[in-house]
Amino acid sequence: MTELSGSHVLVVGATGVLGAELSRQLAAQGAQLTLSGRSEEKLAQLAEELGDAVVGRAAADLGKLTGPADIAAAVYGRELDGVVFASGVVAFGPAVEVDDDTLDELVLVNLLGYMRLMRDVAPKLGRDSFVAQISAVVAESPTAGMAAYSATKAGLSAYGKALTLELRKQGVRVLDARPPHTETGLASRPIAGDAPKLPKGKDPVAVAGRIVTAIREGERDLPSSAF
Repeated sequence: MTELSGSHVLVVGATGVLGAELSRQLAAQGAQLTLSGRSEEKLAQLAEELGDAVVGRAAADLGKLTGPADIAAAVYGRELDGVVFASGVVAFGPAVEVDDDTLDELVLVNLLGYMRLMRDVAPKLGRDSFVAQISAVVAESPTAGMAAYSATKAGLSAYGKALTLELRKQGVRVLDARPPHTETGLASRPIAGDAPKLPKGKDPVAVAGRIVTAIREGERDLPSSAF
């Protein structure tokens, strides 16, 4: 079991629908939060909603070279008990038509920014702490029309599995969660292309609840079938 009450958790992507709901549920469990997202305005709104549960925030863009370091700087000087990575962008279209700017943003935000962030913050995680990374069902089942996005999520999942092995001696648990399509609105805000017609997705409140339960109960792998 992971004790969340009184813990300090960094939530990256806190201003997204799923990230905000994870923040709410972690706060309800008694966690203290440092929130990170692109929008200072949205961060301020969420911090106001969560009140004393929020002990810090960082408006930073993982798509920029300085973004991961800016996020890491927000937790310097405080003991860190957990990291939740819920940041991401999506793009649609045939693999042969995805332009360089889109490829760069997908890789930077969904994968490379996280890798740079973990390089900075993982050494600060103490024994019995956790990392919960939210990849996606496409990490298990790469999807036509989403090849580049699928590749970044598969890379994120693979990185987490290797990170599990590297951080084990440090006493840090890594959870890779791969939820099915969830009604976060992300598909309506692609950085390129148009979303295909999708079936109704999972409830983000329920998805966040399942992830928080997995964090609390010490799970290490949360496949799409677990939601």
